[in-house]
Amino acid sequence: MDLNSLWFILIAVLYIGFFVLEGFDFGVGMLLPFLGKNDNERRAVINTIGPHWDGNEVWLLTAGGATFAAFPHWYATLFSGFYLPLFLLLMGLILRGVAFEFRSKDDNPTWRAAWDWAIFIGSALPALLLGVAFANIVRGLPINADMQYTGGFFYLLNWYGLLGGVTAVVTFLLHGAIFLSMKTTANVMERAQLAAKRIFPVAAVITLAMLISTYLATDLIERLGINPGIVPLAAMVAFLLAGYFTFRKMNGWAFTMTAVNIAFTMVTVFIILFPRVMISTTDPAFSLTIYNASSSQYTLTVMTIVALIFVPIVLVYQGWSYWVFRKRVEAKPEQLTY
Repeated sequence: MDLNSLWFILIAVLYIGFFVLEGFDFGVGMLLPFLGKNDNERRAVINTIGPHWDGNEVWLLTAGGATFAAFPHWYATLFSGFYLPLFLLLMGLILRGVAFEFRSKDDNPTWRAAWDWAIFIGSALPALLLGVAFANIVRGLPINADMQYTGGFFYLLNWYGLLGGVTAVVTFLLHGAIFLSMKTTANVMERAQLAAKRIFPVAAVITLAMLISTYLATDLIERLGINPGIVPLAAMVAFLLAGYFTFRKMNGWAFTMTAVNIAFTMVTVFIILFPRVMISTTDPAFSLTIYNASSSQYTLTVMTIVALIFVPIVLVYQGWSYWVFRKRVEAKPEQLTY
C-alpha cells in the first residue's frame, strides 16, 4: 500500500469517527425540545452529551486538516465549490456550541427555550448539509480540467443530494434516540425509547429509497456490480438489527448496530470513490484522484510519522473520557452541569 492510499483510508476513518460520534450528538440536539418536558429534563438531555460534543467535533476538524495537508487539490476544489454550504455548516456548529454554554446563564424560561431551539437548529442544519454534501460527492460534480467546480449552490440541491441530507437527519435522529435510551432515566428514557421505535420505520423507508437511488444516480453498478459486496450488505443487516434490538429494548446492542450501520455506510461511500476523491461529471478524465490531488511524498511521509505518534494518544484519551462519563444522567438539578 502506498502513502496516497494510506492517507485516503485515514481520512475515511476520520470521517467515519465523526459521523458515528457526532451523529448521536446531532440526534440528541434535534430531540432536545421534544423529549424534555421541563427544564430539568432538558438539562439532563444536554448533560448526556455535555462532556463529549466538542471532542466529537474535533474529528471533522482533523479530517479537514488532513485533507488540506495530504490532498491539497481535493481540499481546494471541495472548499471552494462547497463554500456556502460549508459556511452554513460552520454557522450551525458555532450556534450549537454557543447555545450549550449560554443556555444556563439565565433562569428565564424564554431565554432557555430560545437556546433549546438554537441547539435544535445547530444540530439539524449540519446533519442535513453533511448528508447533501456527501451524496453529491458520490454522485459526481461538474469539475473542469483545472480542478475547479463549475456548478453553483443550487446545483447541489438536486433530488439525490436532498435525499442524502434527509437520510442523514433521520439516521442521526435514530442514533440519538437510542443513545438517550442508554444514558437517561425515568420519563426521559421512556420517551427516548418510544421516539426510537417511531423513528425506525421512517428511517427504514428513507434508507431503502437512498439505497435504490444510489444504484440509479451513481456509478455503483459499473464499479461494484449488482452485488455491492460485504460492507454495504453488513450496513443493511446492522440497520435491521438496530430496529430489532430497539423494539426489544436492548438499547446497548441497538446503539452498537446504528454505529456499525453509519460506519459501514461511510466505508461504502469511500469504496465507491476510490481511487477518486471527487468525481467529475464533465469528463471522467477530470476527476480528482489520490494521485493527481496529493501532496509530495515527503509531506505524506512526515504526516504518517506524526499520525502514528499522536492518533493512538487521542483515541486512548477520548475512550477514557467516555468511560469516565459512562453512567446514566438523572434529571436532578444538583447533579446537572449544563
